[in-house]
This record gives sequence, structure tokens and C-alpha cells, in this order.
Amino acid sequence: MSDEGVEPPSRLKAYEGRAAAVAGRGKDLVNEAMIRHWCEAMGDTSPAYAGPDAVAPPTMLQAWTMGGLSGHAGRSDAYDELLGLLDEAGCTSVVATDCEQEYLRPLRPGDEITFDAVIESVSERKTTKLGTGYFVTTRMDVRANGEPAGTHRFRILKYAPARAKPRAARPRPVVNRDNAGFWEGIGRHELLIQRCGGCGTLRFPWLPGCGACGSLDWDTVEASGDGTVYSYVVMHHPPFPAFDPPYAVGLIELAEGVRIISNVIGVPYDKVRIGMPVRLRFERYDEELVLPVFRAGTEGGG
Repeated sequence: MSDEGVEPPSRLKAYEGRAAAVAGRGKDLVNEAMIRHWCEAMGDTSPAYAGPDAVAPPTMLQAWTMGGLSGHAGRSDAYDELLGLLDEAGCTSVVATDCEQEYLRPLRPGDEITFDAVIESVSERKTTKLGTGYFVTTRMDVRANGEPAGTHRFRILKYAPARAKPRAARPRPVVNRDNAGFWEGIGRHELLIQRCGGCGTLRFPWLPGCGACGSLDWDTVEASGDGTVYSYVVMHHPPFPAFDPPYAVGLIELAEGVRIISNVIGVPYDKVRIGMPVRLRFERYDEELVLPVFRAGTEGGG
């Protein structure tokens, strides 16, 4: 939100203490059906909320004041003006942040609910992860059959959404003369394994010479793409800009007997298991970068 769109604090503060709703009336009497639905949704089995002497759960205080999809006609001009000023200042998004309730007496089936609401406070300009804006708190005084029954404070953030930061590029692999052929193969969607020209031993990662016999001669074979999870870790920290933790990184044993480190995809990170069969596929991350990954199951690669 630019400084040009910032409302003077005194102009917003002038709405504090003004009515947000006047002579509001609940659309339904407190009733057993709504109490039952609420308790079932919340898993609340208290005997206090059923039977001939039932009361409503205290946290239902706001429920009896809500207007439903059609809304309430009792919202004040002052509240609409305040929201309009914030819209004009660029604070076009809204999110509920918290509420506080105070209970003065139990609500019972048959009670008629009425209420008034006031704009209790408008904060100074605040910067949050969502964006920059203002916290607006309203206080609703709820009555049952004309008697004070409770107070409900409700706080929203009216804000200008923060600009999304461009997603960081995934790190590039280090390509040198010893492994350039491997990455050229990945670009063709081929996972190439080195094979010693002297003793035939397969090796991965790529190396200049054979660790078994020392020969510098070699050629390549293309991996079939079948493998199993030999071991794995779940990455939580540290968070890197190009990655969305948590995610699973597996040590994959290929059917050819060599092992490669890569991401395990296709299942939630907490469902990855040692011995799980996986299948090679090639994932494009941007115009330049293609990487081999392994999908759980036996689907064909791409």
C-alpha cells in the first residue's frame, strides 16, 4: 500500500465509539435443533446441552446473532463508511483474526436474542505477512429476552495484499567435464550409468576411473527406471526459497544395483517407506532445468 493510499489516523480514529449495528435481532429463537447441530459438529457430548433443562453452549453466543447468507439489515452507515474508506485506501482484502467473548447468563431454548454493536477500536497502520492495513474491532452486546447475556468482540484485518515474491529458481547442478555426459542424457530424458570398460562394473555417480579395477575406459548403459527406496530423509529445515518443506529425499537403489539421491514424489512425505517401489520420471522445473525424480508406484516415466 503506497503512502498516497494511507488514511490519516485521525480520520479513522473518529469512527471509534460509533455504532456498527443498532437494534439487531436474531433470526431465530435459541432452539434445540441448532444446539444439537453445533454439538455434533464440535463433538461436544456434555449433558448440559440436551434434555428438558438444556442450555446452549456458551460459545454459541455469536451464532444466534448471525444473519446467514442473506445478511442483516441493521449494519450502520458509520461501519459501511469506515470499510469504504479502507477500501479506497487500497485495503480491499479482509480476514477475521480473533474474537473474545464474555458470558453473563446462560442461553436457553426459547430465548429471543437482540444486540447492538459498536466500533470499539481502529488500530494504527500495521504491516503483516498478509499485507499492510488496519485492525478493526467491534464489540457486540448481546441480550436474551432483554437481559444482558454476553459480550462478543470481533476483530478483522482490512489490508492491501502484499505483493507475491517471485519464486526463487531451483539451484543449478554443477556440470563439469567428468559429469557433462550424464546431464546431457538427462536433457534427453535418459538416466545414464557409467560402465567400466575393463571389468564391466557399473558406477554412479560418474567418476573419471573405475573404483574396482582403476581402468579409465568406460561407456554407458541407460537405466531401466525401476528402483526401490533404499533409505530416505524428510526435509523440514532449513527452508530454501525454491523448495516447499516438508518433502522426502530418497536414496534410490536402481534395478541395475547403483544408487542415486533424488526426490520421492507421488505420495505424502510421511508415507514414504524403505523398500517402496518407485519409477523414474523427468520433471521440468523451468525452461532450462530438467531433473530425474522418482514417483512411488510403477507408473511409466515421462
